[in-house]
Amino acid sequence: MQTPVDTTLRWGIIGAGGIARVFARGLSKSATGTLVAVGSRTLESAQRFGAEFKLELEHCHGSYAALLADDEVDAVYIATPHPFHAEWAIRAADAGKHILCEKPLALNHAEAMAIVEAAQRNGVFLMEAFMYRCHPQTAKLVELIRAGTIGEVRLIEAAFSFHAGFNPQSRLFNQALGGGGILDVGCYCASMARLVAGAATGKDFAEPLEVTGAGHIGPVSRVDEYAVATLRFPGDILAQLSTGVQLNRENGLWVWGSEGNIFVPQPWIPGRQAGVSTIVVQRQSEQPQEIRVEEGADLYAIEADAVARALPAQEAAPPCMTWDDSLGNMRTLDLWRRAIGLVYDAEQPTANTRPVHGRPLEVQPASTMQYGELPGIGKRLSHVVLGVDNQETMPHAAVMFDDFFERGGTVFDTAHQYRSGNAEKLLGHWMKNRGVREEVVILDKGAHTPFCDPENLTAQLLISLDRLQSDYVDLYMLHRDNPAIPVGEFVDVLNEHKRAGRVHAFGASNWSIARVEEANDYARARGLDGFVAMSNNFSLARMVEPIWEGSIAASDPESRAWFTRTQMPLMPWSSQARGFFAGRARPNDHSDPELARCWYSDDNFKRLARVEEMARQRGVLPINIALAYVLCQPFPAFPLIGPRTLAETRTSWPALEIHLTEEDLRWLNLDETE
Repeated sequence: MQTPVDTTLRWGIIGAGGIARVFARGLSKSATGTLVAVGSRTLESAQRFGAEFKLELEHCHGSYAALLADDEVDAVYIATPHPFHAEWAIRAADAGKHILCEKPLALNHAEAMAIVEAAQRNGVFLMEAFMYRCHPQTAKLVELIRAGTIGEVRLIEAAFSFHAGFNPQSRLFNQALGGGGILDVGCYCASMARLVAGAATGKDFAEPLEVTGAGHIGPVSRVDEYAVATLRFPGDILAQLSTGVQLNRENGLWVWGSEGNIFVPQPWIPGRQAGVSTIVVQRQSEQPQEIRVEEGADLYAIEADAVARALPAQEAAPPCMTWDDSLGNMRTLDLWRRAIGLVYDAEQPTANTRPVHGRPLEVQPASTMQYGELPGIGKRLSHVVLGVDNQETMPHAAVMFDDFFERGGTVFDTAHQYRSGNAEKLLGHWMKNRGVREEVVILDKGAHTPFCDPENLTAQLLISLDRLQSDYVDLYMLHRDNPAIPVGEFVDVLNEHKRAGRVHAFGASNWSIARVEEANDYARARGLDGFVAMSNNFSLARMVEPIWEGSIAASDPESRAWFTRTQMPLMPWSSQARGFFAGRARPNDHSDPELARCWYSDDNFKRLARVEEMARQRGVLPINIALAYVLCQPFPAFPLIGPRTLAETRTSWPALEIHLTEEDLRWLNLDETE
């Protein structure tokens, strides 16, 4: 039985379709919740729903926004089609409403990140509505797996499918509504496999190391009408998932272990038969054992009560869906769809989409960003630069770029060779779609080894401009140096492109200070423009070995003295030492061989210890101190950061408000005796 709670939640429902009615009926049997309002796309639809569930007329709203403005509503159940989950979950969070959002949480992992960040930012509860996760049957299954009832788990089979009558206008077969089996019911299979694999390895859930799959994409619907997936988890636990909206098969869960197996006949809708669920355990050489789980409460009432019980924590406890669990599940579904080649039209780079929150893009009033300038650019440069090389898809890029822009970020770093040109393309589509080209600064790079010469520089720049859908690059940098080319040849061709308006300023990445001085001496002597900035590695951690061939660090005392004397702006890459200060570095942990090769040394671990000490004293994260070290140098520094998630961006941001004195800088860098 569930623990009783005193909380009484007043619920509003966004959407008035079939699942909204199912939840409303379940909520009427809840011990903690009362339905007080509904919001639909039309007033007539809302009033019909309200009449069915005896709601007061003034709380039957003809828009979702009106429901969120209803002061009588504490929590919302989002029952819209998949593509609308993200916008209305975010808007609900911004309105201070607690959120139970129908599965899947969003159309993709990128949108799900934005929802979680909105809940975190507004201090509201959020849970993805996998109701089976709230039922005692699921808790019992986890208990059996963790107890080793069938030994070591080796294979998980999960199936959820049905054969719906084909209707190209229904949400199940509509590309624009996120149709198909994977998002509709395959999400259950993925969530269950991750839950079981997690229980088998002592965790709340596990993330697959590998996802492969196949599926049938309908020629008319253009969505997955049936599909399968194979997942490999840590410990060589395998999972086979099958789903579909045009497929009848036995739905259920089978878990195969070294000493037996478990069969769950009704994993997705437990308790349908007189409130009793059954788990069948078959141990080797023993008779099957039926474990009965009795729970008389309605499945959706149990879910609503789970929300009320967990409000203070903002998220429910496992096996209910936590935020990280939902994010991992969305990532798995993305990989499954990628394996079968399913991309929704709204996810295409050329799609004319709005920001996921549905509002116009604008800088947040509370932005703490600081700015600087560079000769020739004529725009403010944010002191933190976003690296455009960790985004694989348009949804991911759009969510990350939107967030950075709204935080006050203006500088985006990319290069001709990043992701074989896809990085520039994604950035170009985003700038065009958002209409922000004149508000952002593009730091682009070209002429990487072995194409580091004036001819290839010109060829790559023209390609980059086409990819970026722009007539110019604000700051163009040579990605590598080629000492075999006289420095004047590079300076001459860069000046030609500046005179033509293709670049507004230029600089050098991974060039030695001596070559930069030589280039600028050449430019001054001939009345030409020289390099206005450099982009070498610079961080508190000393780069022990070059990350890439030809990469150069500028963290040594001589380089720091030169930058301080000349005030040459530095736009350092790997400014946080690629996660060395993010809790991943331990002297005896070489699980990340590249991190160990490039950054592990006795002096760097001493720096890490000091960073952790200062972080404890100031109540911030170690990465904040490491980034502040770069920002607080006595010369202009515009560090590049490369977050892959919105949470990584958010947790980096406090560095902007940290002031480090010259004494702090010296102490962190082990320079007290200098």
